[in-house]
Amino acid sequence: MAFQCQRDCYMQEFVTSVVACSPAELKQEINGKKEIIKGFNVKLQDTILFPEGGGQPDDHGLIGDVPVLRVTRNGAEAVHFVGSVLEVGREVQLKVDWERRFDHMQQHSGQHLITALADSMFGYKTTSWELGRQRSTIELDTPSLKPAQVEALEAAVNEKIRANIPVTVQLLSLDDPALEKVRSRGLPDDPAGPIRIIDIEGVDANMCCGTHVSNLSHLQVIKLLGTEKGKKNKTNLIFLVGFRVLKYVERSYSIERSLVSLLKTGPDDHVDAVDKIQKTVKALQKCNLNLLRDMAVLVAQNFKLNPERGNFFAFHKKEGDNEFMSIIANEIATEETLVFLTVGEEKGPGLFLLAGPSQKVVELGPRVLEMLEGKGAGKNGRFQGKVNSMARRGEVEALLLEHCRSEP
Repeated sequence: MAFQCQRDCYMQEFVTSVVACSPAELKQEINGKKEIIKGFNVKLQDTILFPEGGGQPDDHGLIGDVPVLRVTRNGAEAVHFVGSVLEVGREVQLKVDWERRFDHMQQHSGQHLITALADSMFGYKTTSWELGRQRSTIELDTPSLKPAQVEALEAAVNEKIRANIPVTVQLLSLDDPALEKVRSRGLPDDPAGPIRIIDIEGVDANMCCGTHVSNLSHLQVIKLLGTEKGKKNKTNLIFLVGFRVLKYVERSYSIERSLVSLLKTGPDDHVDAVDKIQKTVKALQKCNLNLLRDMAVLVAQNFKLNPERGNFFAFHKKEGDNEFMSIIANEIATEETLVFLTVGEEKGPGLFLLAGPSQKVVELGPRVLEMLEGKGAGKNGRFQGKVNSMARRGEVEALLLEHCRSEP
């Protein structure tokens, strides 16, 4: 059985009736956290909302005024997850999120076209594909794809789009001999009823359950962004189709304008300008590092030359690092002096180093770690780590100073 969304991919509204409604739960990621939403699984007499499958995500939309949060396939049935109960037998109007649907149609039909021509032009088979939120990828069974091949493939797919080639749907029975002549990509593991064939006239005939455009001209344009290394001996080809290309160009132009304003140069000079900035930053970082090293030595020497110095030294510097603290500790005779050093924000995250007589460090290190809410470890007279908050640094200093004063 084919759903109405598969018989007419361009239908945006549809009237049907509720067949079943039962309590259910849905796991969703909300603001980066996985949460369980309580709701209802609804089955309809028919649907224009595509249930995920064949590499294509599900549709979103409305049943009446109730948002559909997920659509899955259970055999020959589509299951719609909603947040409100729907009366069984009730007649309802479905509305599909058309922007999302047409985007999926463009990306999916574009994938079929790219896959077909990558095979016919270079003999590279498609082993899988992913329709992503911003970009999509096709996994090709080849270790690499040369830039010239990507350029030729992009030219070929766009030539087919300009040729206004129709895309048709055929429904074949499971025992139809014609199935032997078509590809098997996109066929579910448990097919029910007729097999749906997407036929790009003269280009490709492929089993597929997804929603597609009716003519390649509806793809508008395809942009191949490049390749990435895939799984063992495979290559991922990254692509955009239709409106995604327009959005990509819009974003790129907006970034370009911002860079023109920041770099005070035209787009053709941006790479050189950034390269010069990076070299300047590296030189400044090297200079700053040398200054920090010199400062570390001076800080240690200043303490050592103080005739009133005791057996405890504490120092904090926002811009320091582990090397800065290590130099200070090395310069001070920590066999006799307990040294507590910190770098980072005054009351935010940072680093610390406790150095001194081994027994003291072993005893006090964990307490310092606990007070600063950090993680770390120690050995050979040193205990160091990362901390979440320097807010209690003053308390730690007071604790260490009191401990040193109490020592005979």
